[in-house]
Amino acid sequence: MKLSVVVPCYNEEAVIGRFDATVRTVLDELAVTYELCYVDDGSSDGTLHRLRSIAQQHTTTTRYLSFSRNFGKESAMLAGLREAGGDAVIIMDADLQHPPELIEKMLDLYQLGHDQVVAKRSRDGDKPLRTTLSRLYYRAVNKWVDVELTDGVGDFRLLSRTAVDALTSLPECNRFSKGLFSWIGFDTVTFDYRNAAREAGESKWRFGALLNYGIDGMISFNCRPLRLAIHAGLSLAALATAYTLWIIGAAVVGGVTAPGYVTLVAIVVGLGGLQMVMLGLIGEYIGRIYYESKRRPHFLVKETNGTVPKETPTARSVIGKTH
Repeated sequence: MKLSVVVPCYNEEAVIGRFDATVRTVLDELAVTYELCYVDDGSSDGTLHRLRSIAQQHTTTTRYLSFSRNFGKESAMLAGLREAGGDAVIIMDADLQHPPELIEKMLDLYQLGHDQVVAKRSRDGDKPLRTTLSRLYYRAVNKWVDVELTDGVGDFRLLSRTAVDALTSLPECNRFSKGLFSWIGFDTVTFDYRNAAREAGESKWRFGALLNYGIDGMISFNCRPLRLAIHAGLSLAALATAYTLWIIGAAVVGGVTAPGYVTLVAIVVGLGGLQMVMLGLIGEYIGRIYYESKRRPHFLVKETNGTVPKETPTARSVIGKTH
């Protein structure tokens, strides 16, 4: 069989050489032919230069793409999946937090007939606050979304050709891969592994990025927040009606009195804040529709040593030069 390893890269100059050597050491021991498909997501350091050197050294087993700018990891994974030509495809990060020695175990499980072999990492080494927030988030989000999201499960997985073709056929611009992996289904098996420390460089996942990623997960696979807005509006209308009747009754029995000023201000401010949240929520959905309607490509390729990824009506690639 032929195995493709897709590796999204963003400013990984310090570790990409070590990653390449480690992965090749593992793959050379396996009874497979393989290719490494690197996707440079518009890095600002020397990542692209290192990829050129790797491709020159390992001509037949290395393919790389370089984006015209930073389009994000979701686009990089999509480009890599389109570029990969293997019977099975493994997605890995370049920072060696995804242990290459697990590739053999993935292949063994794939040979048993599984279309998705998913590595679930432990949270050893994570800060307690981050671990707690993550668990609370997944517990909450799974009550909302139409697919199941598992804590500790990310992009590190093996996909059969059937699963890869299913993923690359999905045309949406706003891609949330965790949800897409779950949405396509197919026979899936999960195994646990111990979280590894990053070999070099710094994590790209700051608090703001994690927050935005969490919001994407919350609204990408359901419209329940909009339904919640309707329920909240009806509840508030019922409370307002009850409060009005209470005020009228109090006025009839005890005469007209001035309601508490603080209570009135609190109600106005609270309802105003709730309205802003609901408007922002509606705006988020409308914004996604707006981006989808543009039908822009997911990414633009400025350089590659292979072929341009296959085109779809909503994801055309433009290439500047070929090396």
